[in-house]
Amino acid sequence: MKFVIHDSPVGPLSLVSSGQALTALAFDNHSRPIRPLAEAEPGNDAILDEARRQLDAYFAGKIQRFNLPLAPRGTPFQERVWMALRDIPYGETCSYSDIAAAVGAPRAVRAVGGANGNNPISIIVPCHRVIGAGGALTGFGGGIDRKRYLLTHEQGQLVFAA
Repeated sequence: MKFVIHDSPVGPLSLVSSGQALTALAFDNHSRPIRPLAEAEPGNDAILDEARRQLDAYFAGKIQRFNLPLAPRGTPFQERVWMALRDIPYGETCSYSDIAAAVGAPRAVRAVGGANGNNPISIIVPCHRVIGAGGALTGFGGGIDRKRYLLTHEQGQLVFAA
């Protein structure tokens, strides 16, 4: 596995590739350890190049959806949650209970919160789009300021030229 550090408007991002798929995207001060990052060595490959290109396009307001092979590793429940996160439309938000219902476990709101918090591919698997039922910006591995920034960016209030 290889990793690179990519500069972005939300700070340095650590990107990890298996050579076949992106396995992690972590912030420089991510609140939880990202296992693939600990297993990777510095290097580059086509997956990492494409991830960086798409991230730059996302922050420039040129794309709203990522098209990358992804391989997050987690429990079957976590992986179902991460797939559901990818269905949240750009610029929109939903609640933890919405995701719980989407994965067929409407009472598993806390478990959805845990899976959301363990998402190893932030931004691309848009865990930042999940907010509290009352509209509050709740926990985010990259910090609430980054979550606010990403949501504001997606709602068209911030666009940066590449």
